Amino acid sequence: MTDTPEPTPEKAKEARAREAAAIRRRWITLGELLAVVAALISGLTLYLNWSDKRDERDAKAAESSKASARAARLVLNAQTDGDDRLTLKPADPDQLVQSQTIAFPKALGIAPVETTGEPRIEGSWFEDALKRRRAKAKLPDGSVGDERLPVAITTRFVVNGEPHEDVALYDIGYGIAGKWLSGHKLTLRGLSMVRHVKADGAQAALDARWAGLPASR
Repeated sequence: MTDTPEPTPEKAKEARAREAAAIRRRWITLGELLAVVAALISGLTLYLNWSDKRDERDAKAAESSKASARAARLVLNAQTDGDDRLTLKPADPDQLVQSQTIAFPKALGIAPVETTGEPRIEGSWFEDALKRRRAKAKLPDGSVGDERLPVAITTRFVVNGEPHEDVALYDIGYGIAGKWLSGHKLTLRGLSMVRHVKADGAQAALDARWAGLPASR
């Protein structure tokens, strides 16, 4: 049996140096790996934060767009003011009416009426023309129920300082009573929205609706 010679101090020193160098290389490799992992985590965190903020911005933009669309959609309510006048106001209290144009069926031969600052409908605007048309159509002297007169209302209004315009068909509810020889009395009863329409097609839509009513014949 041969004895293994003891390493000389120089060789032992070299071995320790090689082992220490190997350990340092392992630590450097591990450190680099940790740095890469940290960079990936940091990048992922930044991306998630950016994505969350983008989603939040998109959600706010979508909500703002919806709010703007809601603000631009007008629905008018009417209250009777005596027998021959309706006072109009938006259903949304944040909408402030600036002016309106009320258009009538062409068959009645009435020019559109402009109002400013006081949204309303007055029976005197169309009473005589409507009575003549009803007489021509040989309709009963008195109303059987609530009669309807379609109109197209263009409303210019402001919401939070932003101007908007809405065009819609409405039916004016009215009643009529009396005799042809002694005269008739027109009573306005309310206003009902039919649908929103485009400005350039409002008159055609209005005339089409009027053509379907008994008083148009």
